Amino acid sequence: MDTFLAYAVDIGTKIVGAFVLWIVGRWAIGLAEKLLNASMVRQKVDPTLIRYSVSASVVLMNVLLVLAILSVFGIETTTFAGLLAAGGIAIGMAWSGLLSNFAAGIFMLILRPFKVGDFITAGGITGTVREIGLFVTAIDQMDNVRTYLGNNAVFSGTILNFTANPYRRVELTAQMPHGQSVENTIARLKERLAQIPNVTTDPAPQVEVLTFTLAGPVLAVRPFCHNDHYWDVYFATNDSIVEVFTALGFPPPEQHYRVAGPAVPVLQAV
Repeated sequence: MDTFLAYAVDIGTKIVGAFVLWIVGRWAIGLAEKLLNASMVRQKVDPTLIRYSVSASVVLMNVLLVLAILSVFGIETTTFAGLLAAGGIAIGMAWSGLLSNFAAGIFMLILRPFKVGDFITAGGITGTVREIGLFVTAIDQMDNVRTYLGNNAVFSGTILNFTANPYRRVELTAQMPHGQSVENTIARLKERLAQIPNVTTDPAPQVEVLTFTLAGPVLAVRPFCHNDHYWDVYFATNDSIVEVFTALGFPPPEQHYRVAGPAVPVLQAV
């Protein structure tokens, strides 16, 4: 009975100690997370780096807390570390895709091809980056649908960053009819494009002859603007083309076909 009581007291003490250590450890981890986040925000660190660093730190601190609790029960942490390493190899082989996403996230954080708030095309998805996590990147598409992409799918393909440069070119075409002055039309379009809000003056809007069709010359209409105003300028440019062409009296573009009649044989006297 004395042996049993001593054993029960020892086990009970360890359980209580482990419980207290878990409560205090979780509180300390939460406090450290808040302090780390506040410190990085105060130092104006990039939001992407803040989320990534805080998440990695919390995971590491939780692992250390579990090892500390195991040591309370007298379990050798070195042995546990060996088992954890062996298990990690097995899990790594099974979760190779997940680990590749983790590695891609680290490289994206270091190389910085884009940041939170940038408008990009990656992995076949176009939208605004909302979060770069440990394994996935969250992108809001233009129809406001939140899409999650594996970091490896983002980093292993081509990334188009529309926000990186100070301006972007709007690509439109305008079909002219035959028999009209190209020089006058180009001058009128350039004058009208310069009046559209948020269109840059340097570089200035470009209007040039792009090609020719059966209906007449085709003009390339290319104003420049910041990516934030792209669609406003895009639709305003279409309205400006209609306005200028209407003022010049251009008919709606249409194709005409001339069908020749059957050939009439000519009889010659012999």
